[in-house]
Amino acid sequence: MINRAVLTGRLTRDPEVRYTQSGAAVATFTLAVDRQFTNQSGEREADFINCVIWRKSAENFANFTHKGSLVGIEGRVQTRNYENQQGQRVYVTEVVVENFALLESRSQTEQRSTNGGGNNGGFNNNAPQSGSANPFGGNNGGATNNAPAANNNNQSNQPADPFADNGESIDISDDDLPF
Repeated sequence: MINRAVLTGRLTRDPEVRYTQSGAAVATFTLAVDRQFTNQSGEREADFINCVIWRKSAENFANFTHKGSLVGIEGRVQTRNYENQQGQRVYVTEVVVENFALLESRSQTEQRSTNGGGNNGGFNNNAPQSGSANPFGGNNGGATNNAPAANNNNQSNQPADPFADNGESIDISDDDLPF
């Protein structure tokens, strides 16, 4: 039997870190994952997935991510239940994160937070990967990409990058796709 979840999305709020009685760190967060299609009015909807991460990974994740951070996670889907204060049985389904990757540079995260923390309307798929070639190959412990920023002051005759994020969203219908 297989129970694997691999998601790429943006955090809806800062991760919330708590500690168990035995001292183990546990962080909870919600990941907004855009759907691949648009609804009848042409708008792209998102799913909001509850996630939990444990121990040192939880501390690293909370230290290096903030609301709006683009992250990739790998884990398993888990359903648990408990009895609330009113005596009702409550069921919770969440992804237990085993590996994560930071999918944008620290400068991009800081730039977004200084601009009011808003989402740019979609995922920045050309963001640099952190640390390893395979973003889901293992927990990178919150490593960041320390490469120097590209020099945008270059006034050469080079054409503009057609895949650069210029703030405009790309609208592609299902009819435009070759498959």
